[in-house]
Amino acid sequence: MSSVAAIIPDDPQAPGDRGEQEPLLGRPGDAAQPKGMGIQYNFILGTAILAQIGIWILAAIIWASVFSHKLIFFSAHPLLNSAGLLLVTQGILVLQPTHTPSQKYIGTHIHSILNNVGVLALIGGLVVIEYNKISHNGEHFRNTHAILGLATASLMVVQSVVGGTQYFLPQLYGGEANAKKIYKYHRLSGYAVLILAFATVAAATTTDYNRDVLHIQLWAVVLASIVTLLGVLPRIKKQKIGL
Repeated sequence: MSSVAAIIPDDPQAPGDRGEQEPLLGRPGDAAQPKGMGIQYNFILGTAILAQIGIWILAAIIWASVFSHKLIFFSAHPLLNSAGLLLVTQGILVLQPTHTPSQKYIGTHIHSILNNVGVLALIGGLVVIEYNKISHNGEHFRNTHAILGLATASLMVVQSVVGGTQYFLPQLYGGEANAKKIYKYHRLSGYAVLILAFATVAAATTTDYNRDVLHIQLWAVVLASIVTLLGVLPRIKKQKIGL
């Protein structure tokens, strides 16, 4: 996240702004929100359309598999987790192209709302599976999916807390200047956790419940995840991660 108080020229062609607008793939400005364009277009700007295709296909695969069977209490687990991942992805996409103070202000608030709701959904998914395990005297965190799921949910909570306090409560870090120093690490860890979340979904295809009931294919999850990341990662701004 970037503070609205940052001194960033409003003119997208200003020399001081060019570096911040250069994405990992493409030319400066390719993944930047144009002046006068509504923030809603950030969800499909540039390679974001790939991310939308990938994440919605992944969600559709999971939802179709769940709703094609009788709904039980456990059904909420994949539904909440997939919804959480969908919302977190949208939270990333809406903020990435912002570069002027007003864009960052609006983008950060939407980013915060989407991420926080997404994290709450992920926590809900974790609560469902834990309650289900307890009620059936099942083993906890006995497979790769369970371990990755706990790690993902925990790191998402940390991301949400650190990101929110950095922007809205910079005094906790000794002031805005100090809070800004760790923005880069918040961004980098956020992308790493996103990749971990997709790995968690892929690992879910190896669970007994998926093999016996849902029958979600690993190749479909991996393909949808790769397409999503191909839409998200190229829009990373080099300057914002210290490159």
